[in-house]
Amino acid sequence: METRAVAKYARISPRKVRLVMDQLRGMKVEDATNRLAFAPQKGARIVKKLIDSAVANAEQNANADVDALYIKRIYADEGPTLKRWRPRALGRASRIRKRSSHLTVVLDEK
Repeated sequence: METRAVAKYARISPRKVRLVMDQLRGMKVEDATNRLAFAPQKGARIVKKLIDSAVANAEQNANADVDALYIKRIYADEGPTLKRWRPRALGRASRIRKRSSHLTVVLDEK
């Protein structure tokens, strides 16, 4: 039975977090959390927390065997972008885009 967890409005660019997520697709949950625990990227902390939440959901709602869980789908969609301005030379301004993400992980039992 599939179990999912969603993190909305995560303050990290989808492109950056996808680099972390691409390494985890299809892995067992235990292996994925071990890999994320030692990854230096900011996205690794966010994704690890998301996977832990999905495991808790599976345990609580679906009575799933935690040792048999694997990552069926994991993806990052683009969230809203905060637009900010930075002063530049000669009285001009340039735009800064502070991007956010909606992260989703779907776990299933093997």
